[in-house]
Amino acid sequence: MTTLTLARTAPRQALRALRGVAPIWLVLAATVTLVVWRDPAFGEPPSVMSFLRRGAPLVVLALGQLFVIVTGELDLSVGALITACVVIAAKVGAGDPHRTWWVLALLVVFGGLTGLVNGLVTTVLRVPSFITTLGTMLILDGAVFLWTGGSPTGSLAANLRLAGRAGIDGVPVVGRLPYAVVVAAGTALAGYLLLNHSRFGHRVYATGGGTRSAWLSGVHVRRVRVTAFVISGLSAVGAAVLLAGVAGLSANAGDGYEFQAIAATVFGGAALGGGRGRVSAAVGGALTLQLLFTLLNLLGFAKPLRDTVEGLTIIAAAAFTAYRLRRSR
Repeated sequence: MTTLTLARTAPRQALRALRGVAPIWLVLAATVTLVVWRDPAFGEPPSVMSFLRRGAPLVVLALGQLFVIVTGELDLSVGALITACVVIAAKVGAGDPHRTWWVLALLVVFGGLTGLVNGLVTTVLRVPSFITTLGTMLILDGAVFLWTGGSPTGSLAANLRLAGRAGIDGVPVVGRLPYAVVVAAGTALAGYLLLNHSRFGHRVYATGGGTRSAWLSGVHVRRVRVTAFVISGLSAVGAAVLLAGVAGLSANAGDGYEFQAIAATVFGGAALGGGRGRVSAAVGGALTLQLLFTLLNLLGFAKPLRDTVEGLTIIAAAAFTAYRLRRSR
């Protein structure tokens, strides 16, 4: 092959390679460039690790939301569930490190049961998941307010907060590797294996791709959707534990996280109608959304603008995903 031929084919090969990359990673790279341009210190390993630690709860929550969205449903209750878990951990644990393990077990059961109820109401009673989980969100918010009077009491045990605030020291290059980053990476790996290399994962995609065709193929659609809601509930528990380590006890611990999880998942290319979505892209969406918030903070914009950006992100990402689906058919 001549030099002239290589010169002609190289741009085409590079373009084909870029087309094979999920768009969210290109957006993430562009956003990183803007943040580093605004604050060069952000590119240092300690700052990167700190950012990943802050973004870990959203990554875990988005991965749980991904399973629900791929089946063609939505879970709006996860933000309220996060708040409830943090309040329960503080109230029941009362800062006693000896209670931590059974407090964690209680939270896992509570999160799993919440997801189970959401799934059963959606599938058995055939209530749209938007209404079901919206109702669950209001129930949890009201129950927490009645229980605490709007001012949560108790305290979080130090060993309960380790996952969100501590890390492994002496790691080459990065210095300290936060436990939250390890948890998020482990959750992403587990989600990838479950969604892409298991029979259940194939059934999740089949359910979202077409309920009737999945049923005719022998897929137990109700069971798949209920399991997806349980996974979402458990992911909210994981996010709550990580957030408790960072922010401590708060009556607003999970506020807005349900919409952030949906935005991150859709931003990563998941189709709200179901049948489409990838774990790696959901992780990229969560990190990109967190990075956008960081950029807005660096630029001095207030939280209302962040909410506006979040809404625009959901609309733009959903529109782009729908456009790509039309092009691929």
